[in-house]
Amino acid sequence: MSVQIISARDLSNQEGKLAVSFRLLLGLYSIIPVCLLLQLFDGWFWQSYLKDNLPSSPSHFLLFQLLFGTPHIVASAIVLISNTEYLKLYRHNIIFMTAAIAIVFGIGSLFIPYRVLYIAVACWTVFHVLKQQHGVGRGICRLPDWACHLLLWPSVAAGILIYIGIFLKDSLDVQQVTWIKQIVAGLCAGLVVSTLLSQRHVPTLFAKCFLWANIFLVLGSFYLFALQYYFLAILVPRLVHDTTAYIFYVTHDYNKHHKHPRNFIYRCAERCNVHVFMVLPLCSFFLAFMLQAYGDEMVNVITRFFFDREIYKAVSVGLLGYLALMHYYTESFTWKQGSPYRQFIAFTK
Repeated sequence: MSVQIISARDLSNQEGKLAVSFRLLLGLYSIIPVCLLLQLFDGWFWQSYLKDNLPSSPSHFLLFQLLFGTPHIVASAIVLISNTEYLKLYRHNIIFMTAAIAIVFGIGSLFIPYRVLYIAVACWTVFHVLKQQHGVGRGICRLPDWACHLLLWPSVAAGILIYIGIFLKDSLDVQQVTWIKQIVAGLCAGLVVSTLLSQRHVPTLFAKCFLWANIFLVLGSFYLFALQYYFLAILVPRLVHDTTAYIFYVTHDYNKHHKHPRNFIYRCAERCNVHVFMVLPLCSFFLAFMLQAYGDEMVNVITRFFFDREIYKAVSVGLLGYLALMHYYTESFTWKQGSPYRQFIAFTK
């Protein structure tokens, strides 16, 4: 999602509305030095306890998924589906993407190797994460198109290789891991040079900080990956991306519904005296918890009763996987300048 700055003054005629704070978004990147300090302390004082005991991904912790992984994807779906005007506007896109997912991951999985599908999803995941952060940064840094591409694509390439190096590490030999590290090191070096060339187009010190924050998102993940702190390497971009997205969703819904609830969820919440600011977090976190913790078993209870068989991870992989892919797709256009979503979003430092 790319942004165009609208100051708090522009909200003066929209009393009570919220603006997304760029300082808050920049503050999320503080997870980078925190994770680097954890790595240093682990090496100096804790005898590599974190390195030896943390899993390879935060997604292995149900609590992490309930806080950062699934809720923002569920929230994205709620925003799209619960507002009928959005659903009508984008219904053809939703139908198209649903059919494409069914064909590629349903029929296609019969003859396309699993690893190919996995790498394709990995590439899309990394592109989605970094495109969002660079899109936000573009609105602050006011970079020309060539500079945006010069920074985005090496970041995405490095991120994809880091992702593959972490999640497919058990199927890679030592030489392949070495190649990945060497290629990513080269990409990171090129990324630093590209940033030095691009920053002369950035007008303010604050904007330069945001520019470098996105670069250190990749550099920090690579450093932690190279030292085999896989959990921390994935935690850094996940926390920044997921929390940034959630700030946008909650701000959108607050601005849209705080005076006059416009859909059934917020009308129900008003009758129950639930503050509008809490509706989307409560709904998305509750649904995320139910789907992650009980979804598969609930489906299997039904399928065992009617068909005397179980469906392997129908919710945790099937439904949530579908929602994630749909999220990657719809986010590429729902937040573009001029979309109906954007009339409820403004920005301030």
